[in-house]
Amino acid sequence: MGYELQEMSQKEVLITGGLGFIGSNLAKKCVKLGAKVTIFSLPGSSTDKIKDILEKVEIIYGEITEEEKINELVKGKDYLFHFAWQTDLKASMENPKKDLRADCEGIINILEACKKYNEKIKIIFASTVTIFGDVQKIPVNENFQNQPSSVYDLHKFFAENYLKMYYENYGINFSCLRLSNVFGIGQSIENHRRGVLNFMIGRALRGEDLTIYGEGDFIRDYCYIENYIEAFILAVQSEKTNGKVYVIGSGEGRTFNEVCDKIKEVVEKYLEKKVKITHIPFPEEEHKINKRNFISDFSKFKKDTGWTPQINFEEGLKKTIEFYRKK
Repeated sequence: MGYELQEMSQKEVLITGGLGFIGSNLAKKCVKLGAKVTIFSLPGSSTDKIKDILEKVEIIYGEITEEEKINELVKGKDYLFHFAWQTDLKASMENPKKDLRADCEGIINILEACKKYNEKIKIIFASTVTIFGDVQKIPVNENFQNQPSSVYDLHKFFAENYLKMYYENYGINFSCLRLSNVFGIGQSIENHRRGVLNFMIGRALRGEDLTIYGEGDFIRDYCYIENYIEAFILAVQSEKTNGKVYVIGSGEGRTFNEVCDKIKEVVEKYLEKKVKITHIPFPEEEHKINKRNFISDFSKFKKDTGWTPQINFEEGLKKTIEFYRKK
């Protein structure tokens, strides 16, 4: 392993969206490293994902658009990880104004609060590789042209540029990690808009068919959650990442057919359940971005931090299936 995570015992950490999939996993890691963690989440959010560390974190409920609350939250924090975002692509397309207010106004509130009350903070933003649009060549690095093709992508790109602007004008430190497909423990297995690989695991465990749109030959880069969590920690701890945007993922591509075949293989081998795979046409409403090919070239991030994924696809898949089969 070409990197080592530093202890965080003297650090105060704020995680927006900290009760969600990525945020909750990061909160656990930060607590393990000794950080004092504050989670900011929407009212009514479940704490099930962090039940093991519930007494070790502070949870503040509210909306990212509440300026006064955000102002108070950033005070005294060393690091801010921003995950509070509307993650449903279809919903963002159907209601772009609502998406604009929640996501874009939210990042401006955070940056303004940091400018006024905590200029020394470092912000790590979870962005997305879909900002590149339908790329014609893979693997993809940071030099590829940005071609956002959905409201979700456009608002992520908007946030990245606001972070850059506040960094250049006010010295507020940041780093953006553009993530490829993430899967693993803590992500829903019942909602395909929250992660298609986990959803397919859920279907297999429930004895349902694995339904593949089209030929299933589109290529994706699937990276296990724990790998990303370590990337977030490295990004915030390294000075080399200051003011930079990175592409990260596993660096490996798999067709969706291959992914479903592997889920079928693991579930049938370990759980002795028969799994059937079927193909259906792409629904008309399915966004074109879901038909693209993508593989990440994370060499820039590796150069700056030493990071490489430590848990490979098959191991991550087995860990996830093992976790959810006990539920």
